[in-house]
Amino acid sequence: MNLPERLMKLRKAAGLSQEEVADKLEVTRQTVSKWETGQSSPDLDKVLPLCELYNVTPDELLQNGGMTDSDDLFVDTEQRRMVEEEKQRSNKKLCGVLGGSLLYVVAIAWIMVSIPVLHFNPVASSAVMLLIIAIATIIIIYSAIAFRKVKEVKKEITREEKLYKQIDSVLSVTTLAVYLIVSFTTMAWHITWIIWIVYALLGEIVKLVIDIKMGKGGENEE
Repeated sequence: MNLPERLMKLRKAAGLSQEEVADKLEVTRQTVSKWETGQSSPDLDKVLPLCELYNVTPDELLQNGGMTDSDDLFVDTEQRRMVEEEKQRSNKKLCGVLGGSLLYVVAIAWIMVSIPVLHFNPVASSAVMLLIIAIATIIIIYSAIAFRKVKEVKKEITREEKLYKQIDSVLSVTTLAVYLIVSFTTMAWHITWIIWIVYALLGEIVKLVIDIKMGKGGENEE
């Protein structure tokens, strides 16, 4: 059994469609189809996610795959080392993102306690909150840059993704403007953070609507 046949067999055994595999690996459905028809092979940074998705080891996925000499790069010692490094890089990136997210929670908790409970000066409390948020943002951005993938895969941007990004950009800027205006007008910083929860919910609703309206085309192609 060659690699394309093995990929198709593993996907069906997992009860997944090509569209579902594509979503989980952040590639297009056409890319998954090409892997399973032998038109192309998975890039290095997709080998480990494929193994985790299908619950197999790299050896089980790639051995006796009928691969060409160029594809054998996936199974030599150097490539296995790179896969392991990629996994460690992903773990460090995750820790950075989680750490930054935790600081956001700390910032919210601070503004909720410092003004109404500890009776701190609203301006000083707000300044501390913004400082914590700034540190959290720096940590997240640094983690995303320092521990990014060695080889970024060029992904075909779908119409749904383009539309969602455009709507989300407008929505985020509008939310920020509303948040600042309401917060500075009322000085109720311990309450106005709820605006961001509303923003997050609206974003998910928009994404769901776009998927329902435009995502049917991709499912019909399979």
